[in-house]
Amino acid sequence: MAKQDYYDVLGVAHGASADDLKKAYRKLAMQHHPDRNPGDKTAGHKFKEINEAYDVLKDDQRRAAYDRFGHAAFESGAGATRGGPGDFGFAQGFADIFDEMFGEFMGGGRRGGGANLRGADLRYNMAISLEDAFSGKQATIRVPTSVTCDACNGSGGEKGAQPVPCPSCRGHGKIRAQQGFFTIERTCPTCHGAGRVIQNPCRGCEGTGRMRKEKTLQVNIPPGVEEGTRIRLAGEGEAGLRGAPQGDLYIFLSVQPHRLFQRDGAHIHCKVPIPMITAALGGQIEVPTVDGGRARVAIPAGTQSGAQFRLRGKGMSVLRSSQRGDMMIEASIETPVNLSKRQQELLHEFEAAGTKGKPISPESEGFFAKVREFWDDLTEK
Repeated sequence: MAKQDYYDVLGVAHGASADDLKKAYRKLAMQHHPDRNPGDKTAGHKFKEINEAYDVLKDDQRRAAYDRFGHAAFESGAGATRGGPGDFGFAQGFADIFDEMFGEFMGGGRRGGGANLRGADLRYNMAISLEDAFSGKQATIRVPTSVTCDACNGSGGEKGAQPVPCPSCRGHGKIRAQQGFFTIERTCPTCHGAGRVIQNPCRGCEGTGRMRKEKTLQVNIPPGVEEGTRIRLAGEGEAGLRGAPQGDLYIFLSVQPHRLFQRDGAHIHCKVPIPMITAALGGQIEVPTVDGGRARVAIPAGTQSGAQFRLRGKGMSVLRSSQRGDMMIEASIETPVNLSKRQQELLHEFEAAGTKGKPISPESEGFFAKVREFWDDLTEK
């Protein structure tokens, strides 16, 4: 049966850009990967077609040869039997998908022999309270992942049988193939770069050396962490294929909003309503601190809204330091409400009494004095 056009396989036009090819490949490969379609034999065949098409079209030189000669460009010499574009296995395809999507984020793609068998890095998002960010904590998390198969101890072989050198690449993990006008060195399609193959696959893990399982981990969150802090747990990602190294687990922290405090780096801000009488006559107020304690703040007579008071060393912990930031108290003067008739009379008496030579509301009087000057200037013009 004639092969389907590679562009049709990926569902893109012949003039598609590299980005369009990559997007189409990612979508289709994830959709048809056998791990996501258990029991569907057509998914495996479709997955191979997708990888074969992308393997050719993502390379400028191979794409140019295909555009000119079609499938015939890859049907001569060793390319037709060993290492051809059709010989693209599931594990390699999944590794390529991971490299495409996460390679740059996790420090670049995989390189060399069996590096593509390394377990995937995982991400875990954790929300913590401001108090936890201040004091630190030990957290228990449950992460769904792939772990080393107990039946074969990660070897992939039944009853722990060890892999043997790959007959296709003779243990090198790579082969050279003559494809049309080009000689290309590529990862061995039989062993996927490992250099070894399993002759009698383990029944528990089907030769992969790993199986799905939820893993419970203890995470140490140090005092002073901030929004977006990343914690790396080396070797706690997915298990590698057939005993290859494990990936890493990256925990990203988000600090939840607090009902009283706002954080600004190492400093804490707290807006405190202050009764008008206390603001006018002066006094003391008691405020909470992020460590669960209490602090007294002296309010001088005549305090206005927006005035700030600094409590040194009462802010957040500083990461990897014994120091602490400061706490900033912002005064918000509260106007009395629901006054009785007598209280209203007293305020009118207070207003009428005034003071001799010194205004009791200097900001208000100063503002309206400027307003009168502004109106007088308009009248003169």
